[in-house]
Amino acid sequence: MSRTLYQIGGFLALGLGGVGIVLPLLPTVPFLILAAYCFARSDETLERWLVEHPTFGSHIRSWRERGAISRKGKRAALAAFAASALIALLFVSLPYSLMPLAAALIGGTWIWTRPDA
Repeated sequence: MSRTLYQIGGFLALGLGGVGIVLPLLPTVPFLILAAYCFARSDETLERWLVEHPTFGSHIRSWRERGAISRKGKRAALAAFAASALIALLFVSLPYSLMPLAAALIGGTWIWTRPDA
Protein backbone atom coordinates (compact mmCIF):
# COMPACT_ATOMS: atom_id res chain seq x y z
CA MET A 1 0.00 0.00 0.00
CA SER A 2 2.69 2.54 0.95
CA ARG A 3 4.68 1.73 -2.19
CA THR A 4 1.64 2.63 -4.30
CA LEU A 5 1.13 5.88 -2.37
CA TYR A 6 4.79 6.82 -2.86
CA GLN A 7 4.49 6.08 -6.55
CA ILE A 8 1.36 8.25 -6.86
CA GLY A 9 3.13 11.01 -4.92
CA GLY A 10 6.14 10.69 -7.20
CA PHE A 11 4.05 11.07 -10.34
CA LEU A 12 2.14 14.03 -8.87
CA ALA A 13 5.41 15.75 -7.93
CA LEU A 14 6.86 14.95 -11.36
CA GLY A 15 3.78 16.46 -13.01
CA LEU A 16 3.99 19.62 -10.90
CA GLY A 17 7.67 19.89 -11.72
CA GLY A 18 6.82 19.61 -15.40
CA VAL A 19 4.25 22.38 -15.08
CA GLY A 20 6.89 24.45 -13.27
CA ILE A 21 9.06 24.35 -16.38
CA VAL A 22 6.55 26.54 -18.22
CA LEU A 23 5.06 28.55 -15.32
CA PRO A 24 7.63 30.98 -13.93
CA LEU A 25 6.42 31.11 -10.31
CA LEU A 26 6.03 27.35 -9.83
CA PRO A 27 9.35 25.79 -8.83
CA THR A 28 10.58 22.81 -10.83
CA VAL A 29 13.56 21.36 -8.97
CA PRO A 30 11.94 21.04 -5.50
CA PHE A 31 9.14 18.98 -7.04
CA LEU A 32 11.67 16.81 -8.88
CA ILE A 33 13.59 16.28 -5.62
CA LEU A 34 10.31 15.21 -4.01
CA ALA A 35 9.57 12.93 -6.96
CA ALA A 36 13.02 11.31 -6.64
CA TYR A 37 12.38 10.79 -2.90
CA CYS A 38 9.03 9.13 -3.60
CA PHE A 39 10.39 7.00 -6.44
CA ALA A 40 13.31 5.86 -4.25
CA ARG A 41 10.65 4.21 -2.09
CA SER A 42 8.52 2.86 -4.91
CA ASP A 43 10.24 2.55 -8.31
CA GLU A 44 14.04 2.32 -8.58
CA THR A 45 13.99 2.72 -12.37
CA LEU A 46 12.21 6.07 -12.24
CA GLU A 47 14.39 7.23 -9.35
CA ARG A 48 17.55 6.36 -11.29
CA TRP A 49 16.18 8.16 -14.37
CA LEU A 50 15.67 11.35 -12.34
CA VAL A 51 19.02 11.18 -10.53
CA GLU A 52 20.87 10.57 -13.80
CA HIS A 53 18.87 13.13 -15.81
CA PRO A 54 21.29 15.45 -17.67
CA THR A 55 19.48 18.65 -16.66
CA PHE A 56 17.99 17.94 -13.23
CA GLY A 57 20.14 15.10 -11.88
CA SER A 58 22.90 17.35 -10.57
CA HIS A 59 20.40 19.39 -8.55
CA ILE A 60 18.92 16.25 -6.99
CA ARG A 61 22.35 14.83 -6.17
CA SER A 62 23.54 18.14 -4.64
CA TRP A 63 20.46 18.26 -2.45
CA ARG A 64 20.83 14.64 -1.34
CA GLU A 65 24.54 14.85 -0.63
CA ARG A 66 24.87 18.29 0.98
CA GLY A 67 21.44 19.90 1.15
CA ALA A 68 22.82 22.37 -1.39
CA ILE A 69 21.02 24.70 -3.80
CA SER A 70 22.73 26.35 -6.76
CA ARG A 71 23.27 30.10 -6.64
CA LYS A 72 21.20 30.47 -9.78
CA GLY A 73 18.38 28.51 -8.12
CA LYS A 74 18.62 30.65 -5.01
CA ARG A 75 18.46 33.84 -7.04
CA ALA A 76 15.45 32.59 -9.01
CA ALA A 77 13.61 31.54 -5.86
CA LEU A 78 14.33 34.83 -4.10
CA ALA A 79 13.24 36.82 -7.16
CA ALA A 80 9.96 34.88 -7.28
CA PHE A 81 9.43 35.47 -3.54
CA ALA A 82 10.13 39.18 -3.96
CA ALA A 83 7.77 39.49 -6.94
CA SER A 84 4.99 37.67 -5.09
CA ALA A 85 5.42 39.80 -1.97
CA LEU A 86 5.47 43.01 -4.02
CA ILE A 87 2.32 42.05 -5.94
CA ALA A 88 0.57 41.26 -2.66
CA LEU A 89 1.64 44.57 -1.12
CA LEU A 90 0.35 46.46 -4.16
CA PHE A 91 -2.96 44.67 -4.73
CA VAL A 92 -4.07 43.07 -1.46
CA SER A 93 -5.35 44.98 1.53
CA LEU A 94 -3.69 44.93 4.93
CA PRO A 95 -3.19 42.73 6.94
CA TYR A 96 -3.55 40.01 4.28
CA SER A 97 -0.82 41.50 2.13
CA LEU A 98 1.67 40.83 4.93
CA MET A 99 1.23 37.04 4.74
CA PRO A 100 3.11 36.63 1.43
CA LEU A 101 5.76 39.00 2.75
CA ALA A 102 6.20 36.87 5.88
CA ALA A 103 6.32 33.68 3.81
CA ALA A 104 8.90 35.27 1.50
CA LEU A 105 11.08 36.34 4.42
CA ILE A 106 10.90 32.96 6.16
CA GLY A 107 11.28 30.85 3.00
CA GLY A 108 13.88 33.16 1.48
CA THR A 109 15.99 33.12 4.62
CA TRP A 110 15.91 29.34 4.73
CA ILE A 111 16.86 29.05 1.04
CA TRP A 112 19.67 31.61 1.38
CA THR A 113 21.21 29.69 4.30
CA ARG A 114 21.49 26.42 2.34
CA PRO A 115 24.97 25.59 1.06
CA ASP A 116 25.82 26.54 -2.52
CA ALA A 117 25.85 23.71 -5.04
